[in-house]
Amino acid sequence: MLTITKSVKFDAAHVLTNHKGLCKNLHGHTYRVDVSVRQAADDCADMVMDFKDVKRICEETVLSRFDHAFIYDETSDAESEIAAVVMKHGMRAASLPFRSTAENLAQWIFNALKPRIIGLQAVRVYETAESCAEYAV
Repeated sequence: MLTITKSVKFDAAHVLTNHKGLCKNLHGHTYRVDVSVRQAADDCADMVMDFKDVKRICEETVLSRFDHAFIYDETSDAESEIAAVVMKHGMRAASLPFRSTAENLAQWIFNALKPRIIGLQAVRVYETAESCAEYAV
């Protein structure tokens, strides 16, 4: 069985309110998202999916929403206030109904891509080159 993985990147800012470490402060990452797609067991084709198609779907679903945006938890008063200031000044913000941890982003991205990518196996979200979270079936 074949599996492919396509990586895409985006830059974004976030804050983790109620965090005890430095991530409680506003900061940014160059996120890398690895999208893995598995070939169906009965598929004998020599290509799982065109990498270009995976990239396009990621651009439409993930990058268009998050790239160069402030990603914030809409259930947090503090984060919503920061987002309001960001948007007031014509800057981008992307709301989520949960904290913007790598773990939560991996699950959200997986669920957003699943209807569009047959055989989606896993999504890994890297906040740094050495640190990632994975959501897989």
